[in-house]
Amino acid sequence: MSLFKAASTVSLLTLVSRFTGLARDLLMAAIFGANALTDAFNVAFRIPNLFRRLFAEGAFSQAFVPVLASSRTVDGDKATLQLIDHVATVLAWTLLLFSILGVLFAPVLVWLLASGLRQDAGSFDAAVTMTRWMFPYIGCMSLVALAAGVLNTWRRYAVPAATPILLNLSMIAAALLLSPWFERRGIEPIFAMAAGVMAGGVLQLLVQIPALKRLGLLPRLGMRPGSIRAAWRDSGVRRILALMAPALLGVGVAQISLMINTQIASYLQAGSVTWLFYADRLMEFPTALLGVALGVVLTPYLAAAKAAQDGPQYSAMLDWGLRMVFVLALPCAVGLLLFAKPLVASLFHYGALRDSDVNQIALALMGYGVGLLGLVAIKVLAPGYYASQDMRTPVKIAVAVLVFTQLLNAVLVPWIGHAGLALSIGLGALLNALWLLLGLMRRGAFVPSPGWWRFGFQVLAGVVALAIFLWWASQAVDWVGLRATPWLRLGHLAWMLCASAVVYFGVLWATRFDLKGLLRSSRRLG
Repeated sequence: MSLFKAASTVSLLTLVSRFTGLARDLLMAAIFGANALTDAFNVAFRIPNLFRRLFAEGAFSQAFVPVLASSRTVDGDKATLQLIDHVATVLAWTLLLFSILGVLFAPVLVWLLASGLRQDAGSFDAAVTMTRWMFPYIGCMSLVALAAGVLNTWRRYAVPAATPILLNLSMIAAALLLSPWFERRGIEPIFAMAAGVMAGGVLQLLVQIPALKRLGLLPRLGMRPGSIRAAWRDSGVRRILALMAPALLGVGVAQISLMINTQIASYLQAGSVTWLFYADRLMEFPTALLGVALGVVLTPYLAAAKAAQDGPQYSAMLDWGLRMVFVLALPCAVGLLLFAKPLVASLFHYGALRDSDVNQIALALMGYGVGLLGLVAIKVLAPGYYASQDMRTPVKIAVAVLVFTQLLNAVLVPWIGHAGLALSIGLGALLNALWLLLGLMRRGAFVPSPGWWRFGFQVLAGVVALAIFLWWASQAVDWVGLRATPWLRLGHLAWMLCASAVVYFGVLWATRFDLKGLLRSSRRLG
């Protein structure tokens, strides 16, 4: 499978996941509104999600996939299957203990994350109960991350990419079907959403089993003390644990940054947290469709090339990934900067959302847009370090960028409020990506292929033409004033976005940009 085809598969399924997630959020808002119990659910749901981002999709995946790909390249499939068995054994028993502790200490976890809920005893107790219902979700998702790492290493991307859709569908079903059933029996309807989360976690885990079984890679868990001790002694397991420590710090830095920014936003003008939330939801589309897809696909390929000591192949894959980032992420960034208000108005300007809210969300979206190129490039560049099993360098850079971002906040937030928080994140992402790039080039690990000057000129020409068109398009329609005719507004948005693609790729074609060659090269690299 070519790199482009693999990345396209992940992007398409991620797009479906994002749309079902958006539908889930809109449905919950319509059914449950915003009150103390929905706050309790959001806090309870954030706790296992926080651990999921720290461990399952963060530190564990970053450490596991490079070691797994290296083992398959150097030691062969048989030894790698034994490594999978040992890792699964250690992970399963650790998760069992961790889940028990999480259920027991749920009141402490809720207090640490949202002590303000104690002002309403019912809300705090509901959060504790729902945390206990949902905490084992982290166990399911950690095992899903293991399965995804195995499947991606064997270049099977569809199942891991489609898995999150099941959580969204499960929560939608819980909202529509289970919450009325709970209400009829005198149970708070919001509790149905906690049940939906757990059901979604179990479903996501179950769909991995046939996919792994078809490849003969379904792990065998050690149940006896001797097999558990053997799993802990495995050198590959110990290597993964050693790599997880700095990776955990790196992921933790991102979560700390998010928590700091949320705290700052809570002290700004009322609505600031919500404005940033909606802007971030729109940012997730290009970052997930481009950055996450490229990162997921490139990581096992880069690790295999590094294990085989194939430096030219390793560098060529990074070069291809960066070219894809510039071709696709740069026009998206221009769109967020110049077309923010039409996007926000068309998607969110309904119900209780005011005209002034559209402007504030658009400002935050523009701040994020400044750093979109960096946010997506990080997803390509960081795996270049992970493939070498170097977790420390990206962590050091992340810590330095965190300090830089907070210094920017001190300057920008008093000046432009919540938009300063988004702009600080954007500028920090650009610095992070540039730092990672220069580090790879200084090591000699990445040597840009010939043709970057011509490539850059062609992309720049397309971006300039796109910027002119989007500036006109944003002024040509009264996007906020069309609130009463939403379908007309969505129609304008649809044809202008299609026209934007024609303008951008038309200019690339006119400058003889070799898009087919870029796509063909992905087949050679894959």
